[in-house]
Amino acid sequence: MRLAPVQQKFILHWGEMGTRWGINRTVAQIHALLYLSPDPLPAEEIASTLGVARSNVSTSLRELQAWGIVRVVHALGDRRDHFESMRDVWEMFRIILEERKRREIDPTLALLRALVTESSKGAQADTHTHERLAAMLEFLDTTAAFYDELRRMPSGALRGVAKMRGKIGKLISFKGA
Repeated sequence: MRLAPVQQKFILHWGEMGTRWGINRTVAQIHALLYLSPDPLPAEEIASTLGVARSNVSTSLRELQAWGIVRVVHALGDRRDHFESMRDVWEMFRIILEERKRREIDPTLALLRALVTESSKGAQADTHTHERLAAMLEFLDTTAAFYDELRRMPSGALRGVAKMRGKIGKLISFKGA
């Protein structure tokens, strides 16, 4: 597959952004390639297009499948697996957020709950530490609850809320809006 300059720039940038988000560069680049590709691609074509090892492609594809944003499809007359990215960016965003919440926020919430309980006990309770941990717990609990409300919204409603941006502040009479 020959990439146009615009495609190359996007794939390279997506790989760079992936590293900033804690995702392997090749995983992010494969995702970008599949997202831009009009047709599902076999692993060999992904490897040759991006110039990466076939084994690296296999590992990366498994990770993208585990996230639920890439799936295997089959082509008539071809025994190889082909791969395609989810097309709906809103649904993809929702899935990525859910996975990040499960991997990063949920364990942090569990730890904070335990630490807040532990820090309030004993003769040597450190009030300052307890207050800071409780504030962090309250913030993450509130953020997680807000996320859960957004997650339950249909994609169309979520898109509408996102497009409202500054209008929400005016709606609730927020002075900074």
